[in-house]
Amino acid sequence: MSPGNSSGVSFGEALRVWLKIGCLGFGGPAGQIALMHRVLVDEKKWVEESRYLHALNFCMLLPGPEAQKLATYVGWLLHGVRGGLAAGILFVLPGALVMLAVSLLYVLGRGVPVVEGALFGIKAAVLVIVVEALIRIGRRSLKTKTLVGLSGLAFVGIFFLDLPFPLIVAAAAAVGYFVTQSSPALLGLKSGEEQSAVSMPGRWRQAGAAAVIGLVLWWAPVALAALMLGANHVLVDVGLFFSKLAVVSFGGAYALLSYMAQQAVETYGWMTAPEMVDGLGLAETLPGPLIKVTQFVGFLGAYRGAEPFSPLTAGVLGSILATWVTFVPPMLLIFAGAPFVEQLRSNRRLSGALAAITAAVVGVILNLTVWFVLHVLFAQVVEMRAGPLRWYAFDPLTLDLKAAALALVAATLAFRFHRGLIEMVAIMAALGIAVRLLLTPI
Repeated sequence: MSPGNSSGVSFGEALRVWLKIGCLGFGGPAGQIALMHRVLVDEKKWVEESRYLHALNFCMLLPGPEAQKLATYVGWLLHGVRGGLAAGILFVLPGALVMLAVSLLYVLGRGVPVVEGALFGIKAAVLVIVVEALIRIGRRSLKTKTLVGLSGLAFVGIFFLDLPFPLIVAAAAAVGYFVTQSSPALLGLKSGEEQSAVSMPGRWRQAGAAAVIGLVLWWAPVALAALMLGANHVLVDVGLFFSKLAVVSFGGAYALLSYMAQQAVETYGWMTAPEMVDGLGLAETLPGPLIKVTQFVGFLGAYRGAEPFSPLTAGVLGSILATWVTFVPPMLLIFAGAPFVEQLRSNRRLSGALAAITAAVVGVILNLTVWFVLHVLFAQVVEMRAGPLRWYAFDPLTLDLKAAALALVAATLAFRFHRGLIEMVAIMAALGIAVRLLLTPI
């Protein structure tokens, strides 16, 4: 099957299927990839099993949400560029619209006991969700002692040395790339010759056109905000910050959350740490890629730096801009890189770089886990520094016993009774409301 050629699938039917997937895409990347496999491979039989898995491997090599990139790539296979655009946009749009509505309700519902209670319970669920992600990705990724060591170094680097996340990703990629040349087994890769792959005609021309058009679309709204509002406006900060995140977002949303949370809370002052946890909890319960939590951060950041707009108008603009610069770059990379998919898939050094990056991501997610636990369970958490070292000091006497009890309930639901994500979040939200209404003094 050649990209964009007749695949026996009408474009109208594909649009309906992509919209359905976008509306039902709950459960994070694992659930979304499984949903697409069931619909596209098992039910519709639009893509062969082997090609679907090859596409997934390719998408894992690139930054950005894996499920959205996979949808874009399959759409490109079926109907060319228009198919990729339709698949990528419809995969994100339903969840983005719901997230925008929830963000509006979040700021308008502050102080309402039911809303506050639901968010309190969801925070406990978020802790367990992050721990689950850490365990799941660690089991899958840390296959050798070398990869475990890279994960540990990444944790030390980001938690104790406050190294930038992009630097950690770049260093891990370099280690993986060069180690693969001499000792691929250290990274869990098999030795052997690289297989040659068939080249797609016109691939350089298509990649060049995609890169030029994509870069213009990506940066146009950021440039417009800078021209109209000044380089120091919050919307420009939102556009630049999330553009930077988009190109280093290897390993999925959890890898970025720690860096994003610390920057949004401590550097830009867009939100508090508990609000960051609220955003992740909301993103977990809505359809679409988990990385749409960037939309919530962009909304709150612009809402609180609204001039010359009203707070709600600024929040909506910030939400739209954050979504745009988060999801346009991955689609650009798919359109530019898709013609080279076979060559990328067969390149063993790139596979080694990806394995090392994924190991480093485990260390970054461990950092995120510790950061969330401290800020959810303790009322007083202070960042401390001594020379190049950074750590978080907390007062054990400020432990929130209600939050700890809810976290224990969430852990029991997840690890003992194996309840699903949506069910667990719903139960914890209900328990949070009960705690807030029954146990909080009026």
